[in-house]
Amino acid sequence: MGVTGSAGPVMDRDEVDRALARLGAEHEAIETSLLALQDHAGRRLLEGAELTGVTRERWAATDASITLLWTYFDAYTDALRSARDIRARRRWSSREDLVELTDLLSGESVTVAGSAAATANAPTLHAGATKLSERYSLSGLVDRMNELYATSLDVVVAADAVWSALPARIDLLAAELQRTRRLAHSVGVRPGEHPAGDDLERITRTLTRLREQVISDPLAFWVAAEGSSAPGGGRPDTQVYDREARALEDVRREIDAVLTVRQDAETRIVKLRDVLSRADRTLAEARTARGEVLAKIAATEVPVVSGPPTALQEQLAAAAEYRRQAQWHRLSPLLEALEEKAEDELLRARESLTAVTAPLAVRAELRGRLDAYRAKVARHGFAEDGLLVERYEKARRMLWSAPCDLRAAEQAVLRYQQAAAELLGGPRVPDQGAPEDDRRGPDA
Repeated sequence: MGVTGSAGPVMDRDEVDRALARLGAEHEAIETSLLALQDHAGRRLLEGAELTGVTRERWAATDASITLLWTYFDAYTDALRSARDIRARRRWSSREDLVELTDLLSGESVTVAGSAAATANAPTLHAGATKLSERYSLSGLVDRMNELYATSLDVVVAADAVWSALPARIDLLAAELQRTRRLAHSVGVRPGEHPAGDDLERITRTLTRLREQVISDPLAFWVAAEGSSAPGGGRPDTQVYDREARALEDVRREIDAVLTVRQDAETRIVKLRDVLSRADRTLAEARTARGEVLAKIAATEVPVVSGPPTALQEQLAAAAEYRRQAQWHRLSPLLEALEEKAEDELLRARESLTAVTAPLAVRAELRGRLDAYRAKVARHGFAEDGLLVERYEKARRMLWSAPCDLRAAEQAVLRYQQAAAELLGGPRVPDQGAPEDDRRGPDA
């Protein structure tokens, strides 16, 4: 390669043949890619759609880039054909042929009119004012076509991915929304009357607007993958869709709860009546017990027992009316609140009864303890012991008389326990303040 031309060292025949084979293979690959892009479903949809927003702007530039791609490809095809014609003149190319082929294959031999790129509104490799024409080498033209092809395919693939994913999913969700709306109306969940009905109206408006936006501006719902250089690298943005799908699921659960109420409303109302009735009976028992305690126990504080809550009875009557009128959406929250309040009321009534009868329980415990010690003393043969008999009778009179002084009776029981323990030789009962002269002397 000692001979040189305008494009540098002149290529020999083998180099020319290898260059033609390489460029021919690139030509076939580019043509296949361009035809595939031309037939791509996403491109056809973009070409026929009424676009808005980001997609309209990007598709205008992409459509121009595709037009420019074919312009470049035609120029590339013409240049490659010319080079093949020159090489086919002779089996052994002359020096003039080799110089001409070197210029075609290596130099900037391809001229593209500058108006083509300007008309196509596509980005150019050169900044500044549009030139009358642009010159490229065949390899440079291939790079330029690859660049335009990648950016064009990225737009087409992204739009097609969004259109393939979101509208179908939105339609399925809309169908489920309609089924939920019909079910909601059947149980009285309507806009303006129940929050779930308002949510259904909002979801309907959002899905309708979302579908229109996805159809007209799909690229607004495309999230490009960070660091990805592959055409169409990314995913559809389903954030709005996912949020509305979750909202619809929440509404469905609410409707299911209302349906459950419709199915078991009568059972739940009967159970509520039973719970409130038990609470009333318990409060009545507590009031009766309070009178008994005040009559039988002296010097003790007895808490006051309140009456049955009329508000709960009124709410229970309202629940029964809601059930009769099939107002399930109102009955559902009312029953839930009533069930909690009714259980609380029953617990309060039981606590009142326990608090009121506590002195009677203390008296009963003291009676049982006194009789248990007497039985123990009798088993050991000391039932007739004078001090034990005296202390037993004293404690018994206190515990079985009315009103009973619990504090004094407890001291009497403890003194009896102490005397029994000393007589039986067991552990001494702790002194609770009994009078000294009432204790058994050492010479008894």
